[in-house]
This record gives sequence, C-alpha cells and structure tokens, in this order.
Amino acid sequence: MVFLTSSFRLLVQLALFSTVLAADVYYTFNVVNANIAPDGFSRPAVLVNGVFPGTLVEATNNDVLHITVNNQLTNPLMRRSTAVHWHGLFQGRTASEDGPAMVTQCPIAPGHSYTYDIPLNGQAGTHWYHSHLSSQYVDGLRGVIVVKDPNDPHLSLYDEDNANTVVTLGDWYHLPAPGIQATYLAGNHEPVPDSGTINGIGRYVGGPAVTRARVNVVQGKKYRLRIVNISAYGSFEFSIENHSFTIIEVDGINHVPKTVGGFEIFAGQRYSVVLNANQPIRNYWIRAPMDLQHSSDNDNLDEENVYAVLHYDGAPNAEPTTRKDRSPSNVLQEHTLVPLENPGPPGGSAPADRIIDLRYSRDTSGGTQWKFNGIQYHSPSTPTLLQILGGASNPGDFTTSEHTLVLNHNEVVEIHLHGSANGHVHPFHLHGHAFDIIQGESGPANYVNPPRRDVIGIKDGTGIIRFRADNPGPWFLHCHIGMLLIHPLCTHSFSLNAFHCSLLPHSARELDWHLEAGLAVVFAEAPAEQRSGPQSQIIKQEWLDLCPIYNALSPDLQ
Repeated sequence: MVFLTSSFRLLVQLALFSTVLAADVYYTFNVVNANIAPDGFSRPAVLVNGVFPGTLVEATNNDVLHITVNNQLTNPLMRRSTAVHWHGLFQGRTASEDGPAMVTQCPIAPGHSYTYDIPLNGQAGTHWYHSHLSSQYVDGLRGVIVVKDPNDPHLSLYDEDNANTVVTLGDWYHLPAPGIQATYLAGNHEPVPDSGTINGIGRYVGGPAVTRARVNVVQGKKYRLRIVNISAYGSFEFSIENHSFTIIEVDGINHVPKTVGGFEIFAGQRYSVVLNANQPIRNYWIRAPMDLQHSSDNDNLDEENVYAVLHYDGAPNAEPTTRKDRSPSNVLQEHTLVPLENPGPPGGSAPADRIIDLRYSRDTSGGTQWKFNGIQYHSPSTPTLLQILGGASNPGDFTTSEHTLVLNHNEVVEIHLHGSANGHVHPFHLHGHAFDIIQGESGPANYVNPPRRDVIGIKDGTGIIRFRADNPGPWFLHCHIGMLLIHPLCTHSFSLNAFHCSLLPHSARELDWHLEAGLAVVFAEAPAEQRSGPQSQIIKQEWLDLCPIYNALSPDLQ
C-alpha cells in the first residue's frame, strides 16, 4: 500500500510504535548563494545556512530527522534548483527522502521548500549530506551527519566526541562548477581543484596564508575523530604527526578496533578513529596530502599543502615548527578491517543468488563518456521511484539509457566491478545499503569477515561486493567523483573576478564528473514490495508536488 498524506508525523509514530527513546529532531537548511573564500580566493558558492561545510546535523540512532530545505538560490551562474542526498542513511520505507534527483525525487524549485523526514530506525554512525543535483555539491552544498548510539560498543574507548572532533577533507574550485564542466565533457581530463581543505580551510599556490583549521585537545584525554571525505574529486592520505590512532567505525559500520598510523580515504568515505592525546604539549601537524590524476593541470594546486593543526591545551597559538611532509608508517590495508557485529557477507561462501558483472570503460571519441557494460547512464524525465509506484516492475519498463536493473526481494546480490580506470581510483557508492567487500584493491578474497562499508575504491583490478536486497527502493550505484548536471559555456575574468555563463539546452539529468559522463546504474529493488506490503514506500503529498512544480519551471531555472 502506498500512503498519500501530508501528516508524515502520524505515520512515523505508527512505524515506531514499539521504539523507545525516539525523538523528533528538526533542522532548517536555508540553501543560499553567498561569496566565500575557503582558501583566500573569493567566489560565489551554494551554501547551507551560509557556511562551508554546511550545518552539522546531530541526532541519536532512534530519532526521526526533519530537515526543511528552503531553496533561496538566485545566482544564474550556478544551478538554482536543488536536491539533497543523506549519504549513508538507509532510508527504509523512505526512498523518497534519499535525494538523488530523477531517481527518487524531482528537484526542489527555487523559491520553494521541502522537508525531508527520515526515521533513523536504530542506525548510527558518521554520515554526510550533499547536493545530488548539478553543481551544488562541487560549489559548496556539503556537510556532516553524526548519529550517536547511547549503547555504542566502543563508548569506553574515548572521552570526547563532539563538533570539535569532526574533521572534513574536501577540495575547492575557484570557478563555479558549470564553468568547468563543459571543458571536461568536451574530452579533457577531470577538472583539477585549486586547493584541498580541512574543515573548510585550505591554501593555494600564490594565495594568502589563510589561518589553518585547528583541532583542540587536552593532554591525557582520548578523542573520537570523525573523518569525512566530502571532496568532489580528491582522495587523501590522512595522518597526524607523532600520533597513531585506532579505527573503530568505517562508513557508519562498527569495526573491530585497529591501530594504524594513517589511511587513504576516497570521496564519500568516513572513518571514526580514537586519538590518544598522550604526547608532549605542543602543536602537531594534521596531514592530508591529496592524490588525484592530472594534478599538474592546475598551477594553483599544491596537493601536498593540505594541513591542519592538532593543538594541545597550553601550547602556543601557532603552527607547528616541525616538518610537515613526513609520510606515516603502518598505513591501513583496507582488507584487514573486520566488522564488529555480524561479520561475514550474506550467504557466506555459498554462490550468490545474483551475480552482476559491471565493466566500466572510458570513451573520448565524442567527448568524455564513462560507461557500464557499454551503456552511458542518462537519468529519466520522470523519477525512477515514481515510475515504480506507477507500476514499472520489469527491465523493459525502463529505457536503456536509464540503465535500471531489477533485483528480487531478499536475494543475495554480488557485484563484480572492473575495467580500465584510466589511472583513477573510482569510489563507487551504493545508496540504501552497506555492502561487504569480498575483494578490494588489496588482499585475498574474503567470504568470512570482510570489511563492510558503502563506498569502495577500485582502480584497475576487480572489486567484488555483496549485499542482501532487503530494502525495497530504487538505489543508485555510481562513481562518487564530483556531482554535476547542466551543459553551460562559462568564462572567467581573473582580473575582474567575474564569471559569465550561457546555458545550453539540456535535460534534467543527475550527474557528476564521472556520473556526468555516464558511470552509474540504478537497482530497482523489489518493485512490488515498494508498492504494497510491510515494506511499502511512505509517500507524502509534498513529495508528489515536487514534479509538477519543477516541470513548470523555465529551462534556465531547472
């Protein structure tokens, strides 16, 4: 049964009838255009409540989030509609709230609002949010979600876990995203950022010495650092001078504690680590050099110059005086991570019910195109979820370019990801699920206790992931490098610090640097169960209203 109602709270109360300690948690996101200068270069951006990264969302694992997005965007240089994805949240029965435009919703039109209502259903961990439409992701609409568990099995390992211990790693571009997108689609390399940032602060070559971000600690205390890669392109190698730390959570999933000196983190990935502030009182470098292809394409970028300061209480208010560029020892090998709860993939070592082979390839003969199995993804004009609620159930009900694969309810699905990466590490993200990494970039195949997360980095090898199709909904699997949509022509005058864009005709497609070029599929998981039964989708009238409002917009506002 599909519910149509404007009173979502009543449905939530019914859904959580047996749940205790649940609370309604409210946030308001005013999505605005404003000028900011994270690395000292001022440019217009798309921001949540005027800040980058956006407002921190905090809740506990049985809460219900109500996040009202007020679209106040007016700048024609960037996309003016919006949609927000809550990366890592499983969205049981609320696929409509997941966020990817034209998969689970129509965008929110400028001058309009939408409230995302998300029961967390016991899910905890470190997650994040970002625009899943056009240039808002690259242009600044990104932030962190922290969901705490009062019964966290790792609670005894740390003393502090608060906003001070959230660490975001990002990249920043001096041009608005539409201004660099057309160049990439014409057949050039992926756009290289101008700087890397930690907690929204960075530096670029020849730019001002912006005061670096700081994480404050007190000697003798233990801190849970939540490290989130909110970048559009770059991966980072994270470490802290003279400190090791213990990994306890990966992409929202508790893992057996593992002490390391550093780790590589790809776009969309998250780690929680316990840092013991047991070193002499002074300042230490937090290091996160970037790793990305074609970095020499942008003279502004110094990919090594991504630092923050670990500041011990009582130390001078200054940067460390020690060397910054020493590489960590004991860098994490991802395959050695073990989930803390219920280790082992669904089905164990038995054959999966469904094996899906996805080979990716790059074609530049007619502009940059990335494809899965020879198909370049284009999102439809009607959201996939709306099609399914209207009766779409079989592969033939979707166009070839939608690249929508139908999964049966509760089947064990194993996906083989491989191809020619063109030198990149592709961070593939699956919506609606965490998966077990049977085979990653290193180590042997593991059907006993492999790592569990929702983003896997794959280069030129074969990645094998497995999950159970127990969450009916249309779920995106895509490369998480960037997030863009329209096809404008833009120029930038550095002398005038001014931009000019001319929008070309376009369709409402949801894309990124690699998703823009087609590197995505959609899993239509258990279509019949989405329409009726105990796992049917909860649909609000407010959600149904999104499409007619958006479709009535002029093309420039879309």
